This record gives sequence, structure tokens and C-alpha cells, in this order.
Amino acid sequence: MTQAEQTTRPVEDDPDLTRLYRDFADAGLTPLWTQREGLMPASPQPSGVPALWRWSTLYPLAAEAGRLVPVGRGGERRAIALANPGIPGQPYATATLWAAIQYLGPRETAPAHRHTQTAFRFVVEGEGVWTNVDGDAVAMRRGDLLLTPGWHFHEHHNTTDTPMAWIDGLDIPLVDQLDAGFFEFGPDQLATTATPDRSYNERIWGHPGLVPVARPERASSPLMAYRWEHTDAALREQLACAAEGHDATVEPGHAAVRFSNPLTGRDALSTIRTEMHRFAAGTVTAPTRHVGSSVWQVFSGSGTVSVGESRYEVGTGDLFAVPSWAPVSVRAGSALDAFRFSDEPVYEALGLARTQTEVAR
Repeated sequence: MTQAEQTTRPVEDDPDLTRLYRDFADAGLTPLWTQREGLMPASPQPSGVPALWRWSTLYPLAAEAGRLVPVGRGGERRAIALANPGIPGQPYATATLWAAIQYLGPRETAPAHRHTQTAFRFVVEGEGVWTNVDGDAVAMRRGDLLLTPGWHFHEHHNTTDTPMAWIDGLDIPLVDQLDAGFFEFGPDQLATTATPDRSYNERIWGHPGLVPVARPERASSPLMAYRWEHTDAALREQLACAAEGHDATVEPGHAAVRFSNPLTGRDALSTIRTEMHRFAAGTVTAPTRHVGSSVWQVFSGSGTVSVGESRYEVGTGDLFAVPSWAPVSVRAGSALDAFRFSDEPVYEALGLARTQTEVAR
């Protein structure tokens, strides 16, 4: 009898085989030949699915939570997680990424804590909140990317009479799967109430192409704030240089920058890739697949996004999830800026990264 015949033969036809499988189960064993397709599929089969969350829905719900739910010890943050419908029962945007809208009311304070999970904040609108990272006061403004690498104490305080909301991104699902999570409460009182225009870390590390000779060794960026004026200028110049005939963009009409660690040139965060993309009006990008998942937020403009078989009309503030190996393409109506974060640094470190670009439709 061939191996194929043995593995496809009904178990109930052979009492010896029936007994063998029962003995496997009693011993806590499972034979590979009955599981191979699930364990080693021909291509990634992510549990998460393409999904869209509209800012016009998120923000009013966050505001209502601001009216009804206090910020304090225990819950720690008024953060509302995006829950992917393909991962029921879990507050995960994808199998490895956590994303949420966080809302801080007028004059409110979110207390200090730290955790091994890597975190960042990206601001779509508003200002007047400072996040203190290990006691360093960092202003949060529209278009800014603010980092909180793992195991850094951080707290937030709103200095204005108006609320502010932003998105949080973390690697919570990844750390959970790795059983590597630690959490610790910080002091109840703010480390500082200072509101400097530029934080200490920006004064030391925020000089393009220049790093201090006396510098620490660390996996994540020592720069905690990546300001919109620099991001905007970099994207604008890419498109301008491309129009002058230089090879400056990802593809025609598509400029992009990656936020990097000034110490190493690698990703700003050790487990999360952060990027900003600009699509000129009318641009249609080639469908691209990545091993690893991502979450995008439209910063400004409007257009159409295709993720696998799903198609979304998107505008400012809208977020969408791209599962592993799902093709994603963007058709910009007006000029469109979008922030993207992904788990790609993890896959690259493990030698599992793969990218495939298809012919634009």
C-alpha cells in the first residue's frame, strides 16, 4: 500500500489504524500527515481579514466615552481598540498589531505606566497634549509621530480646554503570542508639567545626518518625536524631484518615507515599521503583497483602496487593515497622504520577509 493510500484511507476501515490514532490522542500526539496543509499552507492564511474603520464613526464614539468613562488607575487609558472581524473575541487590528483611538478630555491626565510592548502615537488633528516619556515632555501636534519604545514610563496631559484624539499602535498581539509581556504602574503624579516646544530628545537627536559622538546603544530610536513639517517637506521634495526627471519615488506619483533610528538607520521601533505615503491626485499604485500585516490611516485627502477582494472609499482619518500577503493598492482621488505601520521588522529579523509587486490594474 502506498503512503498516499495509507493517509487517505478511512480510519474506520482499519481497527489497527483506529487504535493507533486513539493511542496518539491519549499520548498528546498528532501525526503530521493529517495536519500538513493547515500547518504548512502554500501561502499565508492570516486569521485577520481586510477591514475598515471610519473616523466619522470612531471619533463620536470616543467623545461619548470621554463623557462617560473616566481616565484613571486600572483602565489607565481611554483607548478604544480596532477589532478585526476575522479575529473574534480579541481587540486586535491584525494578528500581530493593535491599534486604537485614544481620547483625552480637557485638562485631563493619563497616569504613568510602562510595558514591554512597543508603542507609538500618530496625530491626525489637534494639539495641546504633551506626552512625558521617561520624564521628557514631548508635544503632540497634527501630523506628528511620537514614539514610546518598550519599558519607557509614559504619561499624557492635556493642557487645553478642548479634547484631543489620536491613534495608538502597539505590538500587543505579538508580545502576547511570545509570552513576553510585563507591565508596571508609574507614579501617580506627573513627572513634569513642562510644555516645551522641543523636547530634550529632539534637541539632542533631531538634527538630520548628525548624531552625538557620546551616544547610547539601544534597539529603538532615541528620538521620540518625528515632526510633520519634516515629513511633509521630504514627501514634497520627492515628488518635485521626480517631476524634474530624478529617480526619487517608489513609483510614479507615489512618494514615501520611513521613520528611522538615527543611531542605526534601521526602523525607529524594533518591532514596528512606521511610514508616511503621499499619492499625487490620480495616482494608481501597483498591487503589492507583504508577508506580515499592516494598518493604514488616511491623514488627508480621499481615494479608493483595494485590499484583496475588498474595496473601500476612504477619507481623512479612516483606518484599514491589510492582512499578511493580501494585495493592497491605492487610487488617489485628490492628493492623498496616509500613515502606515506594519510588523515587517519582525519578519525581516526572522528571515521570513517577502514582497511581491504585481502589474498595476
